[in-house]
Amino acid sequence: MEPSSADTIARVLTEALPYIQKFSGKTIVIKYGGNAMIDEDLKSSFACDVVLLKQVGINPVIVHGGGPQIGQTLEKLGKKTQFIDGMRVTDDETMDIVERVLGKIVNQEIVDLILQHGGKAQGLMGKEHGIVRAERLTISRTTQDGTGSERLDLGHVGQVTAIDSKPLIKLFEKSVIPVIAPIGLGENGESLNINADFVAGNIASSLHAEKLILLTNTPGVQHNGELLTGLKYDEITQLIADEVISGGMLPKVKCAWDAITSGVNAAHIIDGRVQHAVLLELFTDQGVGTLLSS
Repeated sequence: MEPSSADTIARVLTEALPYIQKFSGKTIVIKYGGNAMIDEDLKSSFACDVVLLKQVGINPVIVHGGGPQIGQTLEKLGKKTQFIDGMRVTDDETMDIVERVLGKIVNQEIVDLILQHGGKAQGLMGKEHGIVRAERLTISRTTQDGTGSERLDLGHVGQVTAIDSKPLIKLFEKSVIPVIAPIGLGENGESLNINADFVAGNIASSLHAEKLILLTNTPGVQHNGELLTGLKYDEITQLIADEVISGGMLPKVKCAWDAITSGVNAAHIIDGRVQHAVLLELFTDQGVGTLLSS
């Protein structure tokens, strides 16, 4: 090994040490999605990151999405999909497909990747053991003629009402990494498909996690082409008012901030297109995304 390479490795390890010491014994909830779930190299690096976190005494919890995989499966089956305000209208047949894709195919692939990297993981649907309880989500919007409002039923689409984190804590005690599909248990025992960001945020709040990490397909929150690496409440509210934070980033920021106000120490919106993004964000001074803190 060249001396310069050895020096670089030593500096990286030295930089990581205080972060490892600080976070050992803490819980970190990661919403896993986007390109990191599609690109083979990124999938492998993510699994490696998660196993390393567990190895140094951190309790990672993974909540995964799977929208593209669901869309591809529905298309192959000739099932047309309707979206309202970015949410998939989910009838009984679609919900069966969502459960199969998220709860079996995607979830199992993540568990297998962790096992391949020497970790222990257990796949769960959020509805199992009543971990994620939910109610049906309906949305209100102005009628087309502008004279009133209407409530729209999205079918098997839910929002979180309660989290039971005890089953997750039991897995921590067995050195097992929970991998959770965002399917909640409805009030009548039905399965409800829930936005994975908000499932992750609610689980992080329930566990009083040290951090919530949301993987995205962007570098983080940006303004005039520059990455904003650290944001606090006043800055966030001003950026929303100025419409700097808008579109698909807005619900992620709101989800992150809700988690912080509910007991999570900090939230990160990071670029999942970067290999080992989780380790770089947690264990280096510079990071690879936007840190939101109180």
